[in-house]
Amino acid sequence: MDLAATPPALLTRRHLYVAGDWADPTSGDTVPVENPATGSVVGEVPAGTPADVDRAVAAARAAFPGWAATAPEQRAAHLDRLHTALAARADEIARTVATELGTPLKLATRVQTGLPLTVLRSMVDLAARPATEHTVGNSLIVREPVGVVGAITPWNYPLHQVVAKVAPALAAGCTVVLKPSELTPLTAYLLFDAITDAGLPPGVVNLVPGTGPVVGEALAAHPDVDLVSFTGSTATGRRIAHLAAERIARVSLELGGKSANVVLADADLPTAVKVGVGNALLNSGQTCTAWTRMLVHRDRYAEALDLVAAAVAGYRLGDPFDPGTRLGPLASAAQAQRVRDHVDRALADGARLVAGGPDAPLPPRGHFVAPTVFADVHPDSALAQEEVFGPVLAVIPFADTDEAVAIANNSRYGLAGAVWSADSDAALAVARRMRTGQVDVNGGAFNPLAPFGGYKQSGLGRELGAYGVKEFTELKAIQR
Repeated sequence: MDLAATPPALLTRRHLYVAGDWADPTSGDTVPVENPATGSVVGEVPAGTPADVDRAVAAARAAFPGWAATAPEQRAAHLDRLHTALAARADEIARTVATELGTPLKLATRVQTGLPLTVLRSMVDLAARPATEHTVGNSLIVREPVGVVGAITPWNYPLHQVVAKVAPALAAGCTVVLKPSELTPLTAYLLFDAITDAGLPPGVVNLVPGTGPVVGEALAAHPDVDLVSFTGSTATGRRIAHLAAERIARVSLELGGKSANVVLADADLPTAVKVGVGNALLNSGQTCTAWTRMLVHRDRYAEALDLVAAAVAGYRLGDPFDPGTRLGPLASAAQAQRVRDHVDRALADGARLVAGGPDAPLPPRGHFVAPTVFADVHPDSALAQEEVFGPVLAVIPFADTDEAVAIANNSRYGLAGAVWSADSDAALAVARRMRTGQVDVNGGAFNPLAPFGGYKQSGLGRELGAYGVKEFTELKAIQR
């Protein structure tokens, strides 16, 4: 039997990670971890408490002066050892993500595991660079680490979202307390197993699992947390910003999206549709940057809908460990029901069903929703405005470029987007007009060194690359 194609033997994790060691929680309460493809419980972790957060923050605060004073090349060496220890667990990580999130194993290997390893590798290089300083008149301008970071991460990319916060924070000289999502905490434990093997100094990174209303709120409101870095829903981001504002603490927020994929009249339509559908359905649509609005010129609208329907038909639902599966379940029963409610509302609002829908066949168990496509979606409708966070695509026609840009920008979000055209200059001109944090032109590849973040209600601040490291620093002017 191919072990890579089987679920891991998941063990219940009983401890927190505080001050460089596994520690007993203050409460005996636990949070169950479910396999969304089957609905069965596959493990459990401690339900952390505010007292646990206090211990972890105190450990991070005590470790901060020493870590901040550590030479850049030494911090880089620590991160390099962490990369080696984490890479050694790549197979186990992929199988764990496939089990606790339901991501098909191939995708869990390539994206859920491969991407965070790439990001961590980039942070090794960035950590080795000396802190930048420059002179303005009689002032020396320096960057210093912000302090203790509270990192609160979501369930949809359970390792990448953690690494995208923890690694640049450490590279900048900060210490961290992590609260992973209660839906997918087991992957975070594998990271901390690697942290143990890598021998990071005690207190530099700490782990407190648990629920958002208990652990997340305690971390966001803690007086000794200097910056809260959060990825998740806009509603929760608003709450975290409120808690941090009470004590004038900094926040970095990567929130929702409703990204537009603009297909101009002269585009390579088969490629634009194929890539667009793949992006919209990535990770079962549970991706903040998903291009969930496909905008197509009216002259090619009917052709595009045929291509979309054919592309979606190739996405087979099923067991994440079956090599033939292209689309796994949604993360939870509640998430699946929210997506179904969006589908029902779109039908009630008059959108035309092209594929999928509430009557499409599904696996007999698990939290599955069929990949669903709607045409003739009004730009102001709920389906075009609300983040569904599931495998649902809205296709919208436009008459000219100005209308396409207006529709693309008709959103309270601004996280990602795409433009397709045979004229690369025309595509770039549209990309510049889109009010969003990143835009792919003709399928441009994701760049883990480029700044990642959004406009409007998609958040505050940037992650990844040198921009992500700067997010965890303060500026100081020294007059001489």
